Amino acid sequence: MFSPEELSALALSAKVALCATLLCLPFAIAVAWSLVHLQFRLKFLLEACLQLPMVLPPVVLGYGLLVLFGHQGWIGHALQQLGIQLAFNWKGAVLASMVVAFPLMVQPIKLSFQLIDQRLEHVAASLGANPWQVFYSISLPMAIPGMIIGSILCFSRSLGEFGATITFVGNIPDETRTVPIAIYSLLQQPDGEQMALRLVMLSVALAFTALIANHLILQKYQQRLGRM
Repeated sequence: MFSPEELSALALSAKVALCATLLCLPFAIAVAWSLVHLQFRLKFLLEACLQLPMVLPPVVLGYGLLVLFGHQGWIGHALQQLGIQLAFNWKGAVLASMVVAFPLMVQPIKLSFQLIDQRLEHVAASLGANPWQVFYSISLPMAIPGMIIGSILCFSRSLGEFGATITFVGNIPDETRTVPIAIYSLLQQPDGEQMALRLVMLSVALAFTALIANHLILQKYQQRLGRM
């Protein structure tokens, strides 16, 4: 059903989305836990910065990444000396997806931490558990539903990322041409409408499946909370 060009875009999108999700997860857990348990001045600014990628135009995020991580960027130039290239590379597409999808991962994990009965953590601490043991044995297992939901949302958003990605890494076949960029490219071709339609239908199916999975997991978690 799919041409080699379409299969290449699908494989690249899956790789980018999976890498972005796996790399975002530990940072999202740390940030979500900190927002729930730590109190510090200007905390609201941190939360505002976390939400910024959701309200900024994606092309602005892509331009910012290009300024910072491009060949002549502040960070990109230093990475270039180490042999690490992000701009116009599939690794840059991973970075762009991480920046755009990170807030979607943090929110459900943060909610899971907020719903944990802190008396359980206090009891564990009173029995001699250190803060790391409390986190590892109590907080983290009880936040797993939020981590699953956040991972699904991050993966799905990464599959659909377009604006920041094309601005930062361009449209290079077999290197940075993910499914959304492939759809855009095919629509510019006289005979590409049929292939673009197939990719559009696949994108809708994947997004719908992710939303249904997210709903089922959330519903199951709410039922479990109702029995507690």
